[in-house]
Amino acid sequence: MRPWKPLLEVRERCPDGFHQRQHVVPFKRPEDVARGRSNGPVEGFHSCTAYRPSYDAWVHRLNIHGVSDEIPNTSGPSAAVLVPIYRENGAAHLIMIKRPMSMPTHAGDIAFPGGRPDPGDAGPVATALREAQEEVGIIPGDVYLLGFLPAVDTVQFRLPVVPVVGFLDGVPDLHPSELEVDRLFRTPLDELRDESGWRCEMWWGHPVWFFDLDGDVLWGATAWMVRELLGLSLSCQ
Repeated sequence: MRPWKPLLEVRERCPDGFHQRQHVVPFKRPEDVARGRSNGPVEGFHSCTAYRPSYDAWVHRLNIHGVSDEIPNTSGPSAAVLVPIYRENGAAHLIMIKRPMSMPTHAGDIAFPGGRPDPGDAGPVATALREAQEEVGIIPGDVYLLGFLPAVDTVQFRLPVVPVVGFLDGVPDLHPSELEVDRLFRTPLDELRDESGWRCEMWWGHPVWFFDLDGDVLWGATAWMVRELLGLSLSCQ
């Protein structure tokens, strides 16, 4: 049983493989909906995410792994990133950005849209949605929650980072922020699954993965998240 799914509004249609529900509040069990129980609203996600019997089939169709229903327990505040997936011409794509060299942390790195929490954020989901809208123009209401990857610690960031995995209905019309985005990547998942494009190095006893991406290098925490998402080995072989 999926422990919770945030529901906000009913759309006229859902992506292929999703089923609409008429109830538009978060809940823990189907019977809670009939009794009017709720965890309180979590803004930004559609009702198509709720207890759809084809959820596992849809995740299998995207061929993604490591996605959990549970928000990672970070024992305190956490940063968050949105891991946005969409389909174009039958192929699943991943949206990533390159940080400008002017950024105070992770300058020049390839990353997912995201960042530190604001005081008004209700949690990592709200942080990821807000940051993704600010940085690349992803509309929160267009995101369907798939779940979470394990939290990741980074060298330059004091807070653990929670990856929030979301599916976008249709090809998104993105508008990168000139202050926060130097380059935008729309990368097919199948390209990232090709192990021939990856290399691994041991840094102070820890595996660090690298992927050559259109003249730039995907590495570090974001590379770790990508490999986790695709079910690739995290250890150097």
